[in-house]
Amino acid sequence: MSSTPILYSMRIGIVTAVFSAGYLCGSLPQHSANAQMGDLGGELLKNAADSGGALGSVAQLATAITDMEKHVNGLQKNIDTLKKVKTALGGR
Repeated sequence: MSSTPILYSMRIGIVTAVFSAGYLCGSLPQHSANAQMGDLGGELLKNAADSGGALGSVAQLATAITDMEKHVNGLQKNIDTLKKVKTALGGR
């Protein structure tokens, strides 16, 4: 008996084993890591703003811009509400 069929059988067995192991590892449930970093950015900005220097100035500017954005969004909501009331009352 020649060793060629045995070699082919071993190759097929190895390929099948590698494919099966990869399929098994790929089908296992993967748990994603979720960090709760919502307040982390705010704390970092506060700490940087308190540090002074160029970094502190930039952090204060970023905080001021964020606060202004919140106020503008609130004003825009109020304007939209006033427009709805005006339209409901028959205004243009």
